[in-house]
Amino acid sequence: MFDTILVLDFGSQYTQLIGRRIREANVYSEILPFNAPVETIARHNPKGVILSGGPDSVYEPGAPVCDPKVFDLGVPILGVCYGMQLIAKELGGAVEPAARREYGPGEIEAAAASRLLNGLRRVWMSHGDRVLEPPPGFAVTARSENAAAAIEHPGRSIFGIQFHPEVTHTENGAELLRRFIFEICRCRPDWTVGSFIDRAVARIRDQVGNGRAICAISGGVDSTVAAVLVSRAIGKRLTGVFVDNGLLRKNEFAKVFAVLQDRLQLNVRGVDASSRFLEALAGVSEPEKKRKIIGAEFIRVFEEEAARVGSVDFLVQGTLYPDVIESVSVKGPSQTIKSHHNVGGLPERMRLKLVEPLRDLFKDEVRQVGLELGLPEEMVWRQPFPGPGLAVRIMGDVTREGIRLLQEADDIVVSEIKKAGLYRQIWQCFGVLLPVKSVGVMGDHRTYDHTLAIRAVHSTDGMTADWVRLPYDVLSVISNRIVNEVKGINRVVYDITSKPPATIEWE
Repeated sequence: MFDTILVLDFGSQYTQLIGRRIREANVYSEILPFNAPVETIARHNPKGVILSGGPDSVYEPGAPVCDPKVFDLGVPILGVCYGMQLIAKELGGAVEPAARREYGPGEIEAAAASRLLNGLRRVWMSHGDRVLEPPPGFAVTARSENAAAAIEHPGRSIFGIQFHPEVTHTENGAELLRRFIFEICRCRPDWTVGSFIDRAVARIRDQVGNGRAICAISGGVDSTVAAVLVSRAIGKRLTGVFVDNGLLRKNEFAKVFAVLQDRLQLNVRGVDASSRFLEALAGVSEPEKKRKIIGAEFIRVFEEEAARVGSVDFLVQGTLYPDVIESVSVKGPSQTIKSHHNVGGLPERMRLKLVEPLRDLFKDEVRQVGLELGLPEEMVWRQPFPGPGLAVRIMGDVTREGIRLLQEADDIVVSEIKKAGLYRQIWQCFGVLLPVKSVGVMGDHRTYDHTLAIRAVHSTDGMTADWVRLPYDVLSVISNRIVNEVKGINRVVYDITSKPPATIEWE
């Protein structure tokens, strides 16, 4: 059994980052809903509990509140932002709307000795309320210009901080979390990639039993790692299914299928279902409808393929933590942003049971697992590709001509990024075909053709992202090649929006 830190989710979009930072310290973390009964929490035998931030005000009717018995578990507790305000309110302090809200970078000053802060000064804040008075027995250990920035009860090891240590903008925020984990909670760093693999294989064997499974393989690192992991657990009773939905990148189906079959020696079938996907998408321009159509069609294809294989009870998917948190509020009230084809877009009645061995992992953890399992590096470091494929990178209706244009242009974007030695440094780089035509001049002729947007972002887990400052000479080469080599595109633009406020994909 691993030493565990539990995170109670009160709705912050950054709750997952807290869990990820803990795992980076080789300590196991799990995220539970804010209203998890104390009996459920106790069954995890946590070494400590973290209360996340959230968008609510603790004094408003209906504001989320944890089981009050959490404070009597006898383990260290750390409240972050809303979590600190909840500690103050529930334990007898006072919280009020702040006269001046604090959003973005700020500085705090020590107000008393602290076991947690250790000289921390530059922090990232995002709150409109403040702790007016700490609960009895608590000391204010740091202040910002406008409010108490940290409180703690030394005897009970309960701490509150009004800033966000999980984001990179807080100087030494990761060190603060490590101090809480190791010095205060006394955790052992026993959560490793190897331990995850052993545990995942055991879980898969327990879930599948003597049954058979098919695995939805896209060729990306997520589904491929899931396939290899399940294959390690149940061997030949796994059949991989790689579907050509007509929405893949240039020559992708043939290249990936060869790697899966020849290099990884997986039991995999290739299915050409491109016509049925494109027919189902005909005339559909609304992004959510596209995603759900593609998700439903994927499931039907897999069910049909399972029938050909024989008796199959399970469908394996490479769903990750960010997919889940952005799709459905399954572990707390975090706001839904968009549905994903392999989570929110599934039909309510499935004929196959889901196996999702990577459901609680972040992207960087999946890559570590892939390397440990012996996957080729080029597959492990392959950039994320959306489940709905190019359908969500073609704004508006999806047509064969639009797919052709985007495949050719996107191939140029990726090849030039690789040639410049930047591919491994970038989370994602791709082209987006816009529903915009503009006038151009090529030679002595007037053109009226499509516009392509280039998107390139830095990220560590897909939860937040910043646009990449690509060198101008690289952008110039990409633009020149596209307008000269891809007939039908005469203008190239570059997307310089971060996430938030935008998402990484355009749809």
